[in-house]
Amino acid sequence: MIKYKLICKNCSNIFNSWFASSKEFEKLKKNKYLTCTICESTKIDKSLMAPSVINKKNSVKDYQKINHKNIKNKLKEYKNFIKNNFEYVGENFAYEARLIHYNDEKSKKGIYGNASFKEINELKDEGIETEMIPWLNDKEN
Repeated sequence: MIKYKLICKNCSNIFNSWFASSKEFEKLKKNKYLTCTICESTKIDKSLMAPSVINKKNSVKDYQKINHKNIKNKLKEYKNFIKNNFEYVGENFAYEARLIHYNDEKSKKGIYGNASFKEINELKDEGIETEMIPWLNDKEN
């Protein structure tokens, strides 16, 4: 098995995926079976990636546990920053983003809320900068 960091040439989304071999990656790419996790484009390429080195003192399981915890903590930090610095607009995210973008007085306020993949892609097509991040529930450990 081999893990590749992939990049979508359509929306610049970067994500990881596992393959049986580099040959299998090429086969799937050629047959357009690889799709972006955000925009579902088939324009996917391998990106540069640093090797993951584990010393003999630590097991793979320990490494995965530490890495998972670090990722969750970083996502919680992002969530807290967003909640403290941006206005929550709920299900009206796409509408509010357009109001800000097309307003002549260009408000610099940041917003966050809920939107579908389709709405996010439509906003990006209009030149409206948006990002999606995983949102952890407060009750998750």
